[in-house]
Amino acid sequence: ARVQLFSGGPAAHGPGQVASEKLAEPMRSHQDLAKERAPLMASAQKHYDGLAERLVKAGHALDMFIAALDQTGVLEMQACTLRTGGTFVNCEIFDCDQFRQSYRRSLARSKRHGGLAFAGAGQMRVRVSRELRVAGVVGHVSSLNESEPNVSENDVGVGGTAAWRLCSIEPTSTYAVYFDVVNAHSNPIPPQQLGMVQFQTQFINGAGQHILRVTTTARGWADPQSGTQPLATGFDQEAAAVSMARLATFKAQRENPFDVMRWLDRTLIKLVSKFAAYQKDDVHSFQLGPEFSIYPQFLFHLRRSPFLQVFNASPDETVFFRYMLLKETVGNALVMIQPTLDAYSFAGPPQPVLLSAKSILPDRILLLDTFFQVLVFRGETIDAWYKAKYHEQDEHENFRQLLAAPQEDAKALLAERYPAARFVETEQHGSQSRFLLAVCDPAPMNSAVPGTQQVVFTDDVNLAVFTEHLKKHVVSQGQ
Repeated sequence: ARVQLFSGGPAAHGPGQVASEKLAEPMRSHQDLAKERAPLMASAQKHYDGLAERLVKAGHALDMFIAALDQTGVLEMQACTLRTGGTFVNCEIFDCDQFRQSYRRSLARSKRHGGLAFAGAGQMRVRVSRELRVAGVVGHVSSLNESEPNVSENDVGVGGTAAWRLCSIEPTSTYAVYFDVVNAHSNPIPPQQLGMVQFQTQFINGAGQHILRVTTTARGWADPQSGTQPLATGFDQEAAAVSMARLATFKAQRENPFDVMRWLDRTLIKLVSKFAAYQKDDVHSFQLGPEFSIYPQFLFHLRRSPFLQVFNASPDETVFFRYMLLKETVGNALVMIQPTLDAYSFAGPPQPVLLSAKSILPDRILLLDTFFQVLVFRGETIDAWYKAKYHEQDEHENFRQLLAAPQEDAKALLAERYPAARFVETEQHGSQSRFLLAVCDPAPMNSAVPGTQQVVFTDDVNLAVFTEHLKKHVVSQGQ
C-alpha cells in the first residue's frame, strides 16, 4: 500500500515536533546543524525513524507532497521516504501546475497491464561468483539483514546483506550496487574465467501480478600484467560519474560535505594517475584517453551541485535534491549533475552548447534543463526585440519562430518529467537569470570580444583551472 502525506507546514506539537510555536524562532538551518543548535531534531528523527521501520515491515511506501514557502520538517522525516522509495514532490503551493501535474502522473496507468505504473512489495537479491563480494546498495532500499558468505565486510551504502526490501518501484527507479574483488594475488584468476553477477527481483505490479525477474550478467577479468587498456575500454564514464555521485551523496548525509569533496578529489586524482599518460613533472605531456575525457568534467559540476553545496539552500531542500539523485536513471541523474544547455539563434538550427558563461550571448536564446527546472533565457538583444513586440509584426516571422522553438522544446521536456519540473522564463540581467548563472562554469572573460560575455561573480574556480590543477597533481606524483 501507499500512504500519502500532504504537508503545508511543520509539525509544532507531538512526538514529531520539528518547529516551535513561536514564529520568532526559525527552523534549523545548515549552520545550526553544523553547530548542533537544533534541539528538536534528535527526538523528531527518532520518532520518524520508528515510523519508517513500521512502514518497511508492512511493505508500505510513503509519498510526500510538500507545498510551503518555508521548511516543513522533511529533514527529520526523510527516513520514511528514503527507506520506502515513495514519491517526493516539493513545490511552493498546492494550487500550481507543478503539483497538479506531479500528482496526476503519480496515478498514471501502465500501458502494458492497465494497472498503476508503480509496483510494490518488492525484494532484490544479488548473487555473485566466488571472486566477488556484495558491498552494498545506494538507493531507496531497506536491508533484509540476510548475511551470506558473498557479503563484503566493507559496507558501501546499505550493506551487510545480499537482500533488500523495495517497498515501491517506479518505472525510473534505479539502484546502484557496489562490489568488492576478494581474489588473492597468490591465486590468480584463470584467463578464460568470467565474473558472474545475478540480480533476482520480485514484486507485485499495479495489476496485482506477482513478478520474478532474474538478470544474470558475466564480465571477463582484466589481467593486471597486460596493462590498463582492457579496463579503460570497458569504462563507462556516465555510469561511473553517477555511481560516484550517489556514493558521495550518501556520504554527505552522514559526513561533512567538505570532507566528502576532499574524498572525491583524491579518488579522481587516483583514477587519472592510473590511466593517464604523462611524464613526471611535465604538465604538457599529460594525455587522458577518450574513455575518461569527460569524467573529470562531471565531477567538477558535481562539486558545485546542490548535492554537496548547501549554501543558499535549506536542509529540507538539500534532502529533496539528494533524494531525487538516489532514485533516478543514469540519464536523468547526469542532467542533475551537469545540466544541459541548448542555444537558439538566427545562425542555424538549435545546438547544444557548453554549460559556461561563454555561451551566454546577447543574440541567443538558451534552454536550460536542470531536471528540477526548465528555463528559457533570452539574451539582452533578443529580449529588447521581444519587449518591442517585433514578434507580433508580420515582417518578423523568423523572430516569431525563433521565440517559439525553445518554448516547444521546453514543453516536450516538461511533459515527460516526473515529478514535474518548474518552468521559468527570464531574460539576461533579470532576477531569475540567477538560476542559469548558478550552474554555469564561470569561464574567464574573452578579451577578444569585450562587452559581449556575461560576467559571473563567484569564488569558484572555472573548469579550465580545475583541470589544470588536476594535471599538476597527477604529474607531480609520477607513474
